[in-house]
Amino acid sequence: MPQPWKPSPAIQLSFAAHGAAAVSMLAVPGSWPWALGAVAVNQLLLSGAGMLPRSALLGANLNRLPAAAAARREIALTIDDGPDPEVTPRVLDLLDAAGARASFFCIGGRARQHPRLCREIVARGHRVENHGDSHSWMFATFGRARMRADIAAAQTTLSEVTGQAPQFFRPTAGLRNPLLDPVLASLDLRLASWTRRPYDTRTGDGRRVLERLTGRLGPGDILLLHDGNAGLTPAGEPLILAVLPPLLAAVAAARLVPVTLTAAVQ
Repeated sequence: MPQPWKPSPAIQLSFAAHGAAAVSMLAVPGSWPWALGAVAVNQLLLSGAGMLPRSALLGANLNRLPAAAAARREIALTIDDGPDPEVTPRVLDLLDAAGARASFFCIGGRARQHPRLCREIVARGHRVENHGDSHSWMFATFGRARMRADIAAAQTTLSEVTGQAPQFFRPTAGLRNPLLDPVLASLDLRLASWTRRPYDTRTGDGRRVLERLTGRLGPGDILLLHDGNAGLTPAGEPLILAVLPPLLAAVAAARLVPVTLTAAVQ
């Protein structure tokens, strides 16, 4: 069952700031410019926090695996923007060959187009998680009702297609606003970001992407990759297919264990 929403300390302070501003304007009418200015600064700070994908100011955010998972030398491979009928099957083959498990943050609209592929992800021992229904680049500007409808539509699709309900949500590019945390609480979802982001949708330089993922790689890291919307190498190969084999080799050499987010937090 969904748990009651508990505002983060930053949100609680925001509520207090709004209340203090209202009291100030009532008690001292001439103070309204200062009170409104304080509210405006507060809103700017909250909006800025939403533009930082790894920030936990707006609510709980899994940006690193728990200490128990790190003690087991676990890491999490998270793969966004699929399923892609050309790329995802080849990613699954590479993961199988290495005995690695991953969490695929799938888009609801794409899952309805390729339901068998979502089922194959789960059948091979991985998890399908929620990446929204529309993958809109305007997601961070959505109001509460629209945001909830988008996430809930993907949750319904992914649950029905795979037979298991996603436990984690990741917004488009990790960007959000203060309304997301109570929406996720109402849907019994947890926000998940990452420890390492290689920007593999913005470049064709596989060497640089690999360096961003493996430099000082250690237990507890959450890695981000893309099987959908992936950048291409100069030879036209999706970056994840070029980077995953050496990445998995580096993970094995470091005696790290790639697991799903669900397994890591249990």
